[in-house]
Amino acid sequence: QVQLVESGGGLVQAGGSLRLSCAASGSIVSVNVFGWYRQAPGKQRELVATMSSLRTTNYGDSVKGRFTVSRDNAKNTVYLQMDSLKPEDTAVYYCYLRMGLVYWGQGTQVTVSS
Repeated sequence: QVQLVESGGGLVQAGGSLRLSCAASGSIVSVNVFGWYRQAPGKQRELVATMSSLRTTNYGDSVKGRFTVSRDNAKNTVYLQMDSLKPEDTAVYYCYLRMGLVYWGQGTQVTVSS
């Protein structure tokens, strides 16, 4: 059983910053991809950023240069530093862990006001 618990969402003004965290527990294998997706109302879930266990990163085009993904393998935790936030970043952000199977967190709301 794998559980992902997110924290750090909230309301912020445009141009501000937020930091999300996601802690994984359970049977975590060392080779994995850990990161974030998001889903805005009426839209499909989309990639935000991921980092593999080899530190390879992958970012969605809309967040490149503004968001930074990082991870602490000892804590089985992934982080998302979000800077220069825009109203269009408003969405539910989901933690993502792929190690063969894919696991999702429950989601945390991020709202950016203009």
